[in-house]
Order: sequence, then structure tokens, then C-alpha cells
Amino acid sequence: MTTGSPDAFSELGTLGVEEEFFLVGADGRPTAGSDTLVYEADPPARLTDRIDHELFKFVIETQTPKLGGPSEAGDAIRETRDALVSYAAEHGYGVAAAGLHPGARWREHEHAEKPRYRSQLERIQYPQHRNTTAGLHIHVGVDDADKAMWVANEIRWYLPVLLALSANSPYWNGHDTGLASARAKVFENLPNTGMPTTFDSYAEFDAFEERMVEHGSMADRGEIWWDVRPHSGHGTVEVRAPDAQHDPAVVEALVRYVHALVIDLAERYADGESGYAHRRELLDENKWRATRHGHDASFIARDGDGTVTLGEVVDRECERLDVAGLRDVYETESGADFQRRVRDTEGANALYDAVRL
Repeated sequence: MTTGSPDAFSELGTLGVEEEFFLVGADGRPTAGSDTLVYEADPPARLTDRIDHELFKFVIETQTPKLGGPSEAGDAIRETRDALVSYAAEHGYGVAAAGLHPGARWREHEHAEKPRYRSQLERIQYPQHRNTTAGLHIHVGVDDADKAMWVANEIRWYLPVLLALSANSPYWNGHDTGLASARAKVFENLPNTGMPTTFDSYAEFDAFEERMVEHGSMADRGEIWWDVRPHSGHGTVEVRAPDAQHDPAVVEALVRYVHALVIDLAERYADGESGYAHRRELLDENKWRATRHGHDASFIARDGDGTVTLGEVVDRECERLDVAGLRDVYETESGADFQRRVRDTEGANALYDAVRL
């Protein structure tokens, strides 16, 4: 099926977590290994049908089972990671986690042979050839298609907040970019990425999906790579803004926050709220602030009146949604700052070791 169906949106509050990781050799540098782990060997039960490769042969993705809610997320995240690390080690690979691997140079690595990726490489060319990114994708079930569309529209203001908290990719192609999340900029070079505009209804979004496939702009619904999308196959709102993370506690905190946001917005939709329907240009500015500054970012406020710091947003959200773990993420050194500190004080090889799981 190339496009989805409104009938997929049938459950509220379920969860799924997808994490992208890097396979590395004994020296901590990225190395091709996804063919072995995905196609040539037998993964453990925890990873059966829940492991896949990405564009580069050194990038691999895991998926948790469908979860009933956030109380199940922590164990599922850790068990899935542990299974991947053990499985990779059996075949001579290590696993590293960051938005971009600090030692990856895209010209030196192989692309996957999967026809889907070969087609993308031919169609997109340079931007896809250098796409060495790794992200964290969080799915939350929503029980009505129009509700999911409204939630996806309204959650957009919070996506730069999630990116700022998760910023974990200062290095790309061996260089310090000066950004907290270079992954965000590298990925935005692809088509159908970044901050989406609003859709008035699920039907309007569905017509967009159909049109993009019909006109050859994408092969199927999976090539809508926005920072948030209603996933018309899984029946979820999928948040794709965060960088991949080294610490599973950070992943769990972000997952709990996204789940709380979706449930809160779903209730607001049911109450008939009109929402903000922010202009994409304003949200793009907030995303740039997160991309550049990470934990030090400030944002144009939701009402457009003044700015608010990331710390102020975290304080408000912890109180409003009872997500205390978010404050722990904010008060801990960011992934970008950690990477720079290790490389500046101990060197590149120490950094490669530091991002290994």
C-alpha cells in the first residue's frame, strides 16, 4: 500500500519507539554491518521483525513492540537496546548512538542495496548520498484521523523544544559545525522534511499523500519525512524531531513528554479548542534556534508576544503535564556539549569511545 487509511486511527495512547544507531568497529569508527545483522543472521526474539537497516550500511534501526502506554516505555527501550548491543557483539560490531557519528565521513561509506534506497539515491542525488543521520521517532496512537491531524498541527510548536533538549550532533563529516544539532540541517536537505504546514483535515492530508505518490514525488507514504506526521499506516502521530540519544533515560523522558503532549492535545481537540495554527515560518525560526543553540535556545512564544527560554518552557511543561524527567534532561549536560567537551579535552578517539553504548 503506497498511502494510508483513516481507518488506521483506532487506538488512543499506545506507544512505539524507533531508534537509529551506528554500527562501529573495534576502533569506534562506523563500519558496514547492517547486511549481516538484518539479512544474514538470526536476530534474538526481542529483535525479530523489529530491526532494519537504513540508507548507509553502518546505520541500523530498532523498533519496540507496540506498548500500552508510557509506563512500559523504559523497560522496552532498555531491553531493545540491550538485545541490539549483544546481537551486534556476537558478530563483531559495537553500537554507538548520536544524531551524527562524529567520525563518519559520508564519502567513505557504502549505501544499502535495498531497491527502495537505490531509488531514493537516484531520484534525490547529493542530499541523500550524504544522509548519515540518526534520529529518535516516537509514535503515539490516536483514535480518530481528524483528531490526529489536529494534534500533529498543534504539536509543531513543541518540536523545536524537543530538538533543543535532544541536540546531540555537533560534528558532521569530521568537522565541528558550530551547531548543536547538525543532523537537523543535514536531514532538512532532503525533500519532504522539516516543519510541515497545517492541514485543515485528514482528508486534505490524505489528498496530499495521494498527489505526491501519483506525480512521482515519492514512492509511498513512508517518504514523508517531516518532523511530525500522522502515520497513516500505524494510526499514530509520529514525532521525528529529536536527535538519536546515547542515554536511554533521556529517550524515556522524551517519550513520556511526547505521549503527554499528544494526550493533552487530543483532549483539547475533543473539547473543541481552535488551537494556534502557527505559521510555519515562525516555527522554522524556533527550530533554527534549537538547531544552533541546543539547551541555550530561546523561542518565540506561542502567542507571538516575546520570547521564552528553554528552561522556562521545561518548568512550565513539568508542572502542566507532570513530566519531571524533562527537567533532568534539561539540567544535564547536553549531548552536543558532552561531545565537544570530550573531543576538546581527550581527543577524537576518546569521543568515538564515549558515544558507544
